[in-house]
Amino acid sequence: MSAVRGKGGAPLGGLAPVAGSANTQQAKKLVIKPLKVKPELPANFEESTWSKLRDCIIAVHCKRPVSNSLEELYTAVQDMCMHKMADKLYTRLQKECDAHIAAHVGSLGDCLGLDAVPYLDRVDSVWQDHCSQMLLTRQIFLYLDRTHVLQLSSSATPVKSIFDMGLALFRTHLAERPQIKERTVEGLLELVQRERCGEGVNRALLQRLLRMLSSLGIYTDAFHEPFMKASGQFYRSEGERLVAELDVPAYLKHCETRLGEEFERCSEYLDASSRRPLIAAVEGALVARHTGPLLDRGLGPLLDGHRVGDLGRLYGLLGRVGASEALRAAFREYVRSTGLALVKDEEKDKEMVERLLDLKSRLDEVVAGAFGRSEAFAATLKESFEYFINQRANKPAELIAKFIDARLRAGGRGAAAGAAGAGGSGAGTGGSEEELEAALDRALILFRYIQGKDVFEAFYKKDLAKRLLLGRSASVDAEKAMIAKLKVECGSQFTAKLEGMFKDVELSDDVMAAFRGAPAAAGLPSGVDVAVSVLTSGYWPTYPVTEVKLPEVLDRAGAVFRDFYLSKYSGRRLVWQHSLGSCMLRASFPKGMKELSVSTFQAAVLMLFNDTDTLSYKDVLAGTGLEEKELKRTLQSLACGKVRVLTKEPKGRDVNDDDSFSFNTGFTEKLFRIKINSIQMKETEEENKKTNEQVLQDRQYQIDAALVRIMKTRKTLSHKLLVAEALQQLKFPLKAADLKKRIESLIDREYLARDANDANVYNYLA
Repeated sequence: MSAVRGKGGAPLGGLAPVAGSANTQQAKKLVIKPLKVKPELPANFEESTWSKLRDCIIAVHCKRPVSNSLEELYTAVQDMCMHKMADKLYTRLQKECDAHIAAHVGSLGDCLGLDAVPYLDRVDSVWQDHCSQMLLTRQIFLYLDRTHVLQLSSSATPVKSIFDMGLALFRTHLAERPQIKERTVEGLLELVQRERCGEGVNRALLQRLLRMLSSLGIYTDAFHEPFMKASGQFYRSEGERLVAELDVPAYLKHCETRLGEEFERCSEYLDASSRRPLIAAVEGALVARHTGPLLDRGLGPLLDGHRVGDLGRLYGLLGRVGASEALRAAFREYVRSTGLALVKDEEKDKEMVERLLDLKSRLDEVVAGAFGRSEAFAATLKESFEYFINQRANKPAELIAKFIDARLRAGGRGAAAGAAGAGGSGAGTGGSEEELEAALDRALILFRYIQGKDVFEAFYKKDLAKRLLLGRSASVDAEKAMIAKLKVECGSQFTAKLEGMFKDVELSDDVMAAFRGAPAAAGLPSGVDVAVSVLTSGYWPTYPVTEVKLPEVLDRAGAVFRDFYLSKYSGRRLVWQHSLGSCMLRASFPKGMKELSVSTFQAAVLMLFNDTDTLSYKDVLAGTGLEEKELKRTLQSLACGKVRVLTKEPKGRDVNDDDSFSFNTGFTEKLFRIKINSIQMKETEEENKKTNEQVLQDRQYQIDAALVRIMKTRKTLSHKLLVAEALQQLKFPLKAADLKKRIESLIDREYLARDANDANVYNYLA
């Protein structure tokens, strides 16, 4: 940097050179030379320094104040290390510490007779003193620890750090006095036992002493093994006692509590290595050993009582011991036996579907809430329902169809009532389309399980026909939605006839609109209107034709429509199904005019009383031409039901041949429009039997088709293999004997032939 110059050019803050001065010569360098004589250590340096350090060590172990400052002692250690005395210093330090530690550990042998807690306090005190003394010693000898020990750590004979050296000495002297270690472990086990029995203990003391064992490297051999043995014995004994004393829910809660306590114990004071074997031992002693009794005594009552929380506890505990499969097997057995009892209870057939849906709903909640939505348990539930619901042939399918029929007739109101009866949330809501749809979806769950879906189809079709023809359906949209659901479940072929029935109803509406607009409608008797549903016989159930003598006005009205229809659609044939007809009659009673909604048969009987007030049973029989069985049911509905348009003499619920019937002049019903229930429209055992027979007939065709299809593919097949393949293909319940009959029938009709060499082998005849 250039000098700053003042006035006249002279530099400021520097020395100006003088011309001719000696300072103009080059400056000489300053060199420091080492001493020629090397300093020598005092003759007693090592001993005097060690004496000072030894006094310090003694003071530390005897809990006396140290006479020298830590800085002075640290410097003394550093001096000895720098003068290559580190190895001797380490050996002397180890020897001195060994003597003191031996004395401290030995003192514990003098108080072995103390109780557990006082003795453990003494052990803890010795250990705490040892740790603090070795830490202070390490501070003093830190230079030794960081140089000598560190340098030899990677050598062939490594040296322990000062603190580790103290641990090794403590462990050695403890091993030389096994009674001290044994008494310590006994005390620790006693405290743990007391805590398990509900007594409060000093957890901090336990934590310090168990960490002492871990630090000394003897935790596993000295404590863990006897601790595990004692724990196993304790919980085995407790499990045997409590499983007999407590009910299953209380026992499960106790097991959960014990496991929670052991987890807490592991986190509070036990070594981490003990956690897994300890928890496994508790689970084994309290749960695994008693899996059988817990399932036998507990699963059924818990499921019956819908104890979802306790079931979740059982599921969790058994899952921990690998007993999930045992629980699943017991769950399967419960579902099968419970469901089978419901299905086989013929006295409560009317309630079967609701009871099954309630069972399914409860078990679904158990699988979701208690079994963690386990796919295995959900599959078991499904398989179990499929098993028991098909143990009673045809009836469940029939009752599911009737359940859906009742809901579709009642609409949302009926769905709400059903939900209330099943313990659902529908009560008091007034019913809705959403509740109706939910009820139908619940019924479809059961429908999926039944194998005889053709039985369901037959009864559903029969009930649908009545709803459509008699106007009993609460919602056309709900009807179509149900058919759409069935179509998704079973395909379009399953619902083709059902959809055809709806199409017939819509076409009939168009025909009636055309009829009312045609000149032919003017030919109807005065005061009479007619509505006719024209049905395609292939879509609808087969109904027997019941003969009846219709009143003249009704007969003329039917003839007018028939002439109109055949003139528009030539080549067709109309067959009247009077058993499905209904009429609206106006009746004049002394106390006022009423409108009566009745069946065609009821109308035929009532209109006989237009000309007379009293008729005998035989007169009514001759006037209507009805079959006696049908007539008696009809008269019963008019004279013995809730609404009595006729009176019967003598009084009674049954109609006999010598009874007489009169027009009820004292009829006092308040409503203007009154529906008289048609007893003949209620389903009878005969109807059900006929429907089932029709299903069996249809099944024969399916069996024949399946057998021919299999044989056409295979050409030659043994009886056993043919039966096995047929059972696999056919989706409804079937016995091998039924198949054998159909095979014989096919042989008689020359579709199949027995092999000439083996009668148990069949050949297909092209």
